[in-house]
Amino acid sequence: MGRSNLSVFKKLILLAFAWFCFNPSFGQQIPFNPVSYRIYSPFIINPAIAGSKDYFSVDMLAGFNGKSYSQILSGNTRITKKVMGYLPSGRTYSYTNIGTGFSAYNDFQTADSTHNAGISAAASYHIPLNKKALSFLSIGAMVKGMYHFNEGDPDRSIPYKEFYFPNLDIGLYLYNPNTYAGISVTNLLNPPKDTAILANYRIPLSRQYNFIAGYKIVISRELNLVLEPSILIHTDDSLSFDVKKNIEPALKLYAGNFCLGTYFNDYSKISFFFQYRYPSFYVGTYFALPKKSPFFKKSLTSEIALGINFSPNKSGYTKNGHW
Repeated sequence: MGRSNLSVFKKLILLAFAWFCFNPSFGQQIPFNPVSYRIYSPFIINPAIAGSKDYFSVDMLAGFNGKSYSQILSGNTRITKKVMGYLPSGRTYSYTNIGTGFSAYNDFQTADSTHNAGISAAASYHIPLNKKALSFLSIGAMVKGMYHFNEGDPDRSIPYKEFYFPNLDIGLYLYNPNTYAGISVTNLLNPPKDTAILANYRIPLSRQYNFIAGYKIVISRELNLVLEPSILIHTDDSLSFDVKKNIEPALKLYAGNFCLGTYFNDYSKISFFFQYRYPSFYVGTYFALPKKSPFFKKSLTSEIALGINFSPNKSGYTKNGHW
């Protein structure tokens, strides 16, 4: 990474801290489940990531934790355009600076009898930082339509609550073949609240500030072994900070088309995931096992993932995509 790239990286870090100066709030990140979308579809937490890979990927995730379940369908790509070439067809494709993405999620939690769902559309613009177009700084935004339902408690005369409301995410992302770092603000708009009853009902949703970074370490080029440590740091408007709640490290080991790793989303659990990439699609799993109690006493978190590569060149991702 050159001096200009390091300068941009430093500015990105400073901007991350500047974005942490807002008013106090409450709640959590939505969607929160499935947990593995932070591994397989990170553009959902930072729209500037949309289109940062040279292929069109659609990802389907499903998570199960006791009687609670959640699903996410998402996809993102860099827009291409036809250009004149020397192939027999006389045309070839080149990538533009514009990326797009979409997602839809459904999350039902039996513990608090809530149902969250939503759809989103993202757009990003990727600015090359060198002549070879290997390093980029991208800026992105995502508009969302969100739904929240709480069935209430008829025995306590608490009515059900149902809300439809818009929201917005914004982000910056700096990346090259070896390194990536990004900051984002998700759920930028305050959610609606119901003041019809004495005890105000608030949707458990808050503005979130996220910092994500990672680095690929080549262990063996002959065996195609790559180690990728990464980290996700997040907080909300309260600016409260706890290492076990706000810092989530991850580690991936790529061996050709196979990937395995761990992700510390919950420090009370041991988590691991697997992924195998075929030319046209990938399959993956994510599991989280409780550390201090048997799985039959505390629910096991299990998630499955399936990704489909719609790009014409389905073998091109193996060198640097790691999709």
